Amino acid sequence: MIIDTHIHLDDERYNEDLDAVLDRARDGGVKRFIIPGADPKTITRALEIVDAHDDVYFAVGVHPYDMDSFYDFDIKQYVTHKKCVAIGECGLDYYRLEGSDSEKETEKKKQKEVFIAQIELAKIYKKPLIIHIRDASRDSKKILLDASAGEIGGVLHCYNADEELLSLAKEGFYFGIGGVVTFKNAKKLVNVLGEIPLEKLLIETDGPYLTPMPHRGERNEPFYTTFIVEKISQLLEMPSKQVKDITTQNAQKLFALH
Repeated sequence: MIIDTHIHLDDERYNEDLDAVLDRARDGGVKRFIIPGADPKTITRALEIVDAHDDVYFAVGVHPYDMDSFYDFDIKQYVTHKKCVAIGECGLDYYRLEGSDSEKETEKKKQKEVFIAQIELAKIYKKPLIIHIRDASRDSKKILLDASAGEIGGVLHCYNADEELLSLAKEGFYFGIGGVVTFKNAKKLVNVLGEIPLEKLLIETDGPYLTPMPHRGERNEPFYTTFIVEKISQLLEMPSKQVKDITTQNAQKLFALH
C-alpha cells in the first residue's frame, strides 16, 4: 500500500479523467490520497472530490504565492471537516521575489506573517502542517522552532535536500519525497536521502507537477508514486515492500488516517 501525501487532484488538469486517474493509482497499490490546500479558489473542487471518494482526504491552507488571499479566506470553516487532515500547504518561498531590496524584505515579512498565522491555527485545531519551503530554509526553520510547531508536527513537502533542515526530524517533522529523487540532476537529494530517519519518510507526487522518470514531461499522477518507491528502494537498498510499509505507517501516524 502507498499513500500519496501530496496530490493536487483539484487541479483542472485532472477534470476530464479524474476517475481514471484514481483507478489507475488504486490498481497500482495507492490506497490513500491527500489534496493539499494551496489556492482558496479550488477548495470547493477539493471538497467535491473528497466527498465523492472515501479514500481521498484534504488539507486546508494558503500557499505563499497566494498569501494575499489569506485574510479573506475562512480556513476555520473547513478545518473541522471530518476529512481535513492538515493545515497547508503553507510556508515560505523566496524564489520569485522581485523588486528592490526593501520591496523584497516587505514581501518576506508578509509571507512570514501568513505562515506564522497558519502555524497558530494548526496548533489550535491540533492538525499537522504541510510545509512548502523554497529558497527560504533558514527563515522557515527559525519560524517553526520559535513557534514550537513541533508540538503538532508536519511534513516538509517536496524536501529540497537542504541539510540545514535535516535536524527538524528530531522536532517532529517528516520529509516528503517525490519525483525529483528520480531526476538525473538530483544528486544532492540522492546523497542526503540516507540521512533521513526511515520513520520520517513520506511519499508524494505533487501532481500534476514534478513527474518522475521515466514519464518526465508528462502530467504527473498518483500511480507514479510506484516509480518513486522503486527509486527509494534502490537507493536505500531495501525491498520496495518495506519502503511502502514504512512510509504508509508514517503517513497514517502523522495524518491520523485510518
